[in-house]
This record gives sequence, C-alpha cells and structure tokens, in this order.
Amino acid sequence: MCYNERMNPFVIRGDICWSKNSGALEAMPDSFLVCESGGKCAGVFSRLPPQYAALPAHDYRGRLVIPGLVDLHTHAPQFAFRGMGLDLELLDWLSLHAFPEEAKYRDPAYARAAYGLFVEHLKRGPNTRAVVFATVHVPATALLMDLLEDSGLVSMAGKVNMDRNCPGDLREESAAASLGATREWLRLCVMRKYANTKPILTPRFIPSCGDELMRGLGALRREFNLPVQSHLSENRREVEWVRELCPSSEGYGAAYRDFDLFGQAPQEAAPTEAPTAMAHCVWSDKGEISLMAERGVFAVHCPQSNANLASGVAPVRQLLSAGVQVGLGSDIAGGANTSIFRAMADAIQASKLRRALLGADEKALALEEAFYCGTVAGGAFFGKAGMGFSGSFESGYELDALVINDSALAAPRDLPIRDRLERAVYLSDNTHIEAKFARGRLINTNI
Repeated sequence: MCYNERMNPFVIRGDICWSKNSGALEAMPDSFLVCESGGKCAGVFSRLPPQYAALPAHDYRGRLVIPGLVDLHTHAPQFAFRGMGLDLELLDWLSLHAFPEEAKYRDPAYARAAYGLFVEHLKRGPNTRAVVFATVHVPATALLMDLLEDSGLVSMAGKVNMDRNCPGDLREESAAASLGATREWLRLCVMRKYANTKPILTPRFIPSCGDELMRGLGALRREFNLPVQSHLSENRREVEWVRELCPSSEGYGAAYRDFDLFGQAPQEAAPTEAPTAMAHCVWSDKGEISLMAERGVFAVHCPQSNANLASGVAPVRQLLSAGVQVGLGSDIAGGANTSIFRAMADAIQASKLRRALLGADEKALALEEAFYCGTVAGGAFFGKAGMGFSGSFESGYELDALVINDSALAAPRDLPIRDRLERAVYLSDNTHIEAKFARGRLINTNI
C-alpha cells in the first residue's frame, strides 16, 4: 500500500470505547465508527446515519474497538538489547549498554537490520504513533525514518545530538559539527517528503550537550519551528550533575528554557506551536512542574523504565493537578516492553507504590486516567506539532484505531465494555490485535 494516498471513507462496527476527558470513558456497544475522506473521524453512532449507509464497512461485532495507542518516548537503537542490563542504575546502564549499542549504528547494514526489526515489531503491536530517538548518525536516522514512513505508522524521529560526556565513538567533534549534521539531516527530511514521519530536535540531555550546541539547537528550533524531545530530572545523580553544569539556571527545566528548548513562553503566539516532550520528570520539583505547565511542556511518564533503572516514581498526580499534559512512554530499552498497554498498567501500579512507600498524599491513577494518558494526551503532542490530533473518536480527530479480539480473555459472564478494556490493558498482547488503522489506513498486523 502507498501510505501517501488518501483513504476513502468507511465504517467500523464493533464495541467502541474512547475518552473525551481524563475522568470518564465513552462506551457504545455494537455501534458505528465513521471514517471520513482524509482519514478523520466523523464520530460514533449507535445507529448508522443514512448519509453513511452506502459506505464500505468493516464488521467487527463482538470485538473491542479503541483508539490507537501513543508512545511519546522510545529509543529505536536500543530495541536490540531490550531486557538486558536492567539490574543497573541509569548512568551505569548508559555506559555499559546503551552507548556501546548505539555506536554500532555507524554501520548502515547493522542499522538497516536492527531498525527493520524495531519497525516490524511496532507494526504488530498496539501503538499507532511514536516519538523516537535515533542516534547521532545521519544516514542511520534517515534510514529509520524511511522505514517508519513505509510502515504506515505516524511518527516523529530525531537525530541525537551529543558533543560531551559520552564515548568518543559517539561524541560529535564540536558543536558546529553537530549542528551541521543536524542541518544535513533536516535537508534530507525535506527532500524525502515524508507524509507520516516528522523530524524532531533531539538533544539527548543536558549533560551530553555543551552550551554552544544547546544555543544552536534553540536557534534551529526557532528557524524551522521544530518540536523538541529530551530527558528531564530522571535520576538524582543526573539532576545534581545538571546543577553543576548549569549553575546560572535555577533548575534542570530552567536550563532547557534558557536555551529556548522548553516549550513556549506564554506571550509567544506562533501560528503553529513547536511543542516539547520531556521524558521522566521523576525528580521535578514544584517550581519545575509550574514551569512545565506555564510553557506547555509535555511530561512523558515511563514507569517501567523508572523502576528498572532505579530512578524512582514520577509525581504524576502533581503534574496532572498543575495542568501539565502527561503522556506515556515505553522508553525502550530502559523499559523492556513496547506496548503502551503495559505502560498504562505500570503507571497505575507505580502511582499506588508512590502513595504507599513515600507516604504521598496523592490519589492513585485510575484506569480512565491511564488510558487517557496513553491515547488522547499523547495524541495531543502530534496535534500541537501540526501532524493532527489523535487518540479519540470525537469528530475531527484523525482515525487511529485498534480492533481487539478479546474473546480469548474468557470470562464466565458477559462483561461491560469498561471491564473488557481494563482486562485488555492488563492481559492483552499482540496476538489479540485483529486490525489496526492509522490515519484511516489499514496497517497489516500479525493477524
């Protein structure tokens, strides 16, 4: 299939569930989801309106139909060693596993083989959108974006920038060299005219990027109106390190802000926003959380990775209460599972542990909130970046949908849709996905 072509309108019939807000689910049994021309939702109807009666229909009666899931933070080159080294803490894990693996992507043949495995795995899973770190290598990053584009998934991918505090075979020789390579990569993105894949600026994190490089990336953000992804306050040692490296900034988030890589000032009124996604935020204090809310920065909660690498438990309830948009990330390979279903389940569990172990006076996350974070909230990042809002079946959203055959998750009685969704979050795997749509286009799965 050519994923650049516009899809004709169609109808999906099934047991449909989606979010309007973080506090409640919409559930409509044996109903009709209409996809208009251009891949956008017309809405969900208990009876099919006459104007749609002649449209071709996908009949999934008895199946669960939900929005496609959104992974706001993953590292494509780390897929090859997921599930390894997870008895280490963050900075040791980077040195012993992540950096040595990423150095291999200077070899185009290795990059093609490894990224091919990553993208094929994503196609079979429940995520329809992903925001992805690549490596410092321009050819390998372009190859990854080619594969993502051909998959039909909707994605953002970024060439990583690093010019200090990393191994020599990954360290770019200077800020000028790193910025020049980034411009070359952006030029390739324009030449290849991607429809479903967009570039995103990717300073790995402040410890690996010197001041000159960070200022240059801020200038590129303004010049090209590009979204930004990076890491924020993941580990206590890392937070202290940033304080030493940026003594004139009042905190980690403020250091990004000082380089113009932390969302937008309230007075900015650009026609299209250039949003920022910051992964982890485990040790963000009240001041940093307030700054994120003020500047529209998305927090990406990666609960499995935060547990595996002994980083801690992010203050998700505080972030939500402050008005910060919170999405979910797999953080491969700090996390071992790509599915955002797993991230939803882990987010609920982590919030309970935070309350129990830290004595935090915070309400644990509910299923409805975790589902919202993994669909609507994550999809909003793509909308802010001009790629179209997703994650809901409300009219005007781009139609990303999963059809889950949950009949294998047998029960001795009929369950309401909300309970079936909860079981899918905790129990479903790729074998239960019967169909998957992104922007109204059917993506072949393992079924």
